[in-house]
Amino acid sequence: MPRNPTSRKKAGHRSWAPRNAPIKGGNKGDIMSSEKRSALMSRIGGKNTGPEKIVAKALHAKRFSFQSHAKNLPGRPDIVFRKAKVVVFIDGDFWHGWRFPLWKGKLTQRWKIKISENRMRDQRNFTILRRLGWKVVRIWEHQVEQNLDACLSRIIAAHTNSTQLSFRE
Repeated sequence: MPRNPTSRKKAGHRSWAPRNAPIKGGNKGDIMSSEKRSALMSRIGGKNTGPEKIVAKALHAKRFSFQSHAKNLPGRPDIVFRKAKVVVFIDGDFWHGWRFPLWKGKLTQRWKIKISENRMRDQRNFTILRRLGWKVVRIWEHQVEQNLDACLSRIIAAHTNSTQLSFRE
């Protein structure tokens, strides 16, 4: 995967911990008061994030038609191809815990619980969707930033394979 030199390092990133080792050290404490941190975090939106907009724009440019944030599906997938029965989740590295076991030691107990619950909820939703016959594609924020073409290829392959299967039946 080509690396974008302007992309920022993420929590749990390989360069932080060689050979998938956990990151040493503990939480040093927050520099903000809990009220300020809460106010800051509450302003972070859960939909139409930067990575979602990038992927959606690229799919529209390739003439794909899809629904965004379907309320009637578990987990409210970011992108839904109803005819192909493919859903795409574009997840933030922090909020959804990419490589979480490597960097959870840096967090306070509150954030460990929050991100662990997010990860469990994600897996529960993916399982439900698969049991309902949906193909689930998960794209991470850093993947969009580093190699958008590879992300689009995964989505298009899932879409193409699903539509070919439905025509055979």
